[in-house]
Amino acid sequence: MTLNHSPETQTKIIARVPTITGRALPEWFRTIDNGPAFLRCDERANWLADEHGLTHGYAVAIVLEHERRRRGRHF
Repeated sequence: MTLNHSPETQTKIIARVPTITGRALPEWFRTIDNGPAFLRCDERANWLADEHGLTHGYAVAIVLEHERRRRGRHF
């Protein structure tokens, strides 16, 4: 599984997250922070998809955005 989207694709997916999922990004980030302590991003994405009914693409995008913001990197 790849966790890398093009910057353009990532931006488009992230912009649609609240509409598609019904939850804003900060809510998803808190869910990740309060979830299991996975070491790998793909494990977090799989957990989000399985536990919260997200499609794989949205789960990956949310995890990737969470990591980027946590590390202070933005597109």
